[in-house]
Amino acid sequence: QGQLVESGGGLVQAGASLRLSCAASGRTFSTYTMYWFRQAPGKEREFVGAISSSGGDSYYSNSVKGRYTISRDNARNTVNLQMNGLKPEDTAVYYCAAGPWRATARDIPYWGKGTLVTVSS
Repeated sequence: QGQLVESGGGLVQAGASLRLSCAASGRTFSTYTMYWFRQAPGKEREFVGAISSSGGDSYYSNSVKGRYTISRDNARNTVNLQMNGLKPEDTAVYYCAAGPWRATARDIPYWGKGTLVTVSS
């Protein structure tokens, strides 16, 4: 069984940058699309962005496009989420996930436990 562990969350001020990492272990995730989702307090989990298995393609939600960038290092089995220009509405628990390309959340088999990002105004 594979495991995904997120790190890098914390408390930052609006406008700051933060870099989240996701470390994969227990299996090779290089053939999977890697996703980032987030869940704000009292809200449903929402898609943030995804990167293809090769890293050559990615797509993002409109709410983070242009501010967030996903990268991956298959040799190190890691995925990163660079977040710039953070806003208070970006406050959420951020989850790393692995699954098929352009899958919905319910079709994604592997999930981390999340890391909390809090953006103060």
